[in-house]
Order: sequence, then structure tokens, then C-alpha cells
Amino acid sequence: MPPREPLFSVVARDPQSRARAGMLRTAHGIIETPALFAVATKASIKALPVWLWEAAGVQAVVVNTYHLLLAPGADRVASLGGVHQFARIPTPVFSDSGGFQAFSLGVAFGRSVSKVVRSQEAADGSRASSSAQNGALSRITNDGVQFRSHRDGSVHLLTPEASIRVQHLLGSDLIVALDECTDPLAPREYQEEALARTHRWLAQSIAAHQQFAPETRRRLGWTPALYGVVQGGRYEELRRESARFVGKQEVDAIAIGGSFDAGDIQSAVHWVVEELPESKPRHLLGIGEPEDIRAAVREGVDTFDCVQPTRLARHGIAYGPNLTRLNLRNARYREDSAPLDPTCRCMTCRSGFSRAYLAHLVREREMAAATYLTLHNLFALNRLLREERQRILSLGRSNDSAA
Repeated sequence: MPPREPLFSVVARDPQSRARAGMLRTAHGIIETPALFAVATKASIKALPVWLWEAAGVQAVVVNTYHLLLAPGADRVASLGGVHQFARIPTPVFSDSGGFQAFSLGVAFGRSVSKVVRSQEAADGSRASSSAQNGALSRITNDGVQFRSHRDGSVHLLTPEASIRVQHLLGSDLIVALDECTDPLAPREYQEEALARTHRWLAQSIAAHQQFAPETRRRLGWTPALYGVVQGGRYEELRRESARFVGKQEVDAIAIGGSFDAGDIQSAVHWVVEELPESKPRHLLGIGEPEDIRAAVREGVDTFDCVQPTRLARHGIAYGPNLTRLNLRNARYREDSAPLDPTCRCMTCRSGFSRAYLAHLVREREMAAATYLTLHNLFALNRLLREERQRILSLGRSNDSAA
């Protein structure tokens, strides 16, 4: 039997930075990195039928453990052949752990709390710490995350073991250990407490993954790759400590999560990547601003996910030339005959739709508007990453056997 190919290999490197082009191998295809994972929360990219995914440049998607646990239920998805069969997904699937929902339904619930902190917010410290609950739908305990369903009020405890079990039942190609995403303005004392909890949960997640792997292999024919998550908030010492810890564990890949200073994401990624093993793929969770993606690629990040391209589309915002934002609700586009981006080769732009027509669809709340703009926005960000990959490849092939 020929030796099994590694999960990830580097094919080229940028000699001027840490940027690398690679191949991430899964049971459902190879992902050419750097790459964006499109968000398909409930096993569907909002407004984009599955037969248009390839046209949008989608290589892989992210499904949401918390939402699929609530409906239709992980056991039901498993009984219907796993998420690929259930949703007819043609690409590799990455599933999150539910850790971000602990943040968004907990400390961030009902408040304008983001995982990226702005300079003024950092200066005035006006927001509550991560320990505040504020009538939230989730509560962090040492055992896991206790959720109250936003659907029917039922209570669920998502432990590290439960999160891994759900992801195995879904049949994801790439799965993530449960972690705690903290409020970026939480004090250092809480960040240290949360980091210790995340590291304990990682050990439990690894044990659960090893326990469920044989049955998943019998049922589906493959074993998912496990990502450990680096946390530590805005603190360099904690970030480096977490990266060293996670990098030494029995995980297949590394995810960089948590909260950041706006405009300084590159520094936080730099601290982490300096401590990580070269042989494992690196994923940056939930960051999707084009300038942040470019900076993170140059720091050695391989894959990304973010709701931004699809969310912007549903709000009538499209990427224009050089990934500037065009808010098609503005009156200036009512008589604009230009395409969204004259250099774009997506189906929306090649079909000849003008900004004026698309603005009309947006104002009239036509469902087609979200489809046309979602396809375009995903294509635009995927184009950015394809160009980054080609730039790296043009610098020559890598002979790095360590990768």
C-alpha cells in the first residue's frame, strides 16, 4: 500500500515573508491555499444555490455546530449520510466548535460587542467584561458552554466531548476543538482564566476525537482532521504561550481565534505563527477584511473564514474595484451603467448587469439581488486569494520536506 499523503504540504514560499502556497488534502478534495472557506451556517450558503458555488470560486465551506445541533440535529444528519450527503455539498466541510456562539450569545448578546476592538473602545473601556451575562443565551462554565436555544428556549450543555461528537456525526472533513472566544476588552485576569479553560478543553477534545475516530471511519470511510485553537486575546505573552501549547498537542492543524485590536491583527498573527510548527496548516477564524487577509497571508496563514462577503451582499453592498465597498442603496448608483467591477469575471459581472440594475433589485428587495451580489462578493475575495497564491507560486517551488 502506498504511503498516505500528508494532510498539508507547502509547494512554494515567498522569500520576502512567511507567505506560503500549499495543498490541504481532505476526503472531499484538495484545497489550494491560501483559501477562503465560505460560510454555510446551516449547511447552505445564504442566497447562493449549491450549483453556483463553483462559479463563485468556493473551495470549501464552514458549517455551524451550534445551529446544526439545534436543527435538524446531528443524529438526524448522521442518519441521512452526513452533511455532504444531506446537503449535497460538493466541497470539503470545516465545522466550527460552537465556541464563537458562546461569545455571540453570551457577552456579546444584545450589545455591540465585536471580536475586533476599536481604538476608542480600548481607550474608554466602556464595555462589560467577558464574565458579564446580561440576560445572555449562553453561559460559560468550567465544563463547557450552557446554551438556551434561541428557537424554543431549551437548555443544552455543549462540552468539549459533545462538540466533537456532533462534528463527527456531521461528517465534517475538518473539525475544531471547543474553545472560549473572549470579549476583547476583558481584563488580563479573565483572559488568563479563559485561556487555561481553553487548554483544558483541548485535551478533552483530543481524547474525544480519538474515541470517536474508529466509528466515524467505519461509517464514512475517513477520519476528520482536528484543529486546536490558539487564544490569548490582545496579549502577546498569552498568545505566544497558547501557540506553544497548542502546537505541541496531538492536533492535525491550528486555528487562530479570539479577539484582536483593530488594525493590529497582523501583529497578533505574527506572534502566534512564530511559535507554531511549520508542518501544520493554519486557519484564521472569522477575519475577512481584505487588508487583514493580505496581511495574514504574508504572516503565513493558510485559510480563512468570514461571514462578511455574504452578509454585505444581503445588505446591498458589493465589492467594487480594488475591493472597495459599493453601497447600492445610495442614490448615486440609480443611473450608473457600469458593472460592479470592470475587471471582475464573475457571472454577475460577465452577464452585463449594471450597478443601476442591481441597485434597483436591492431597493425593491428582490431575492435575486442577494444571489447576484453574494456570488460576486465571494468571487472577489476568492480572486484575491487566487492572486496571492499565484504570486507565491511565481517565486518558485518549495523543496521543504518538513512540510
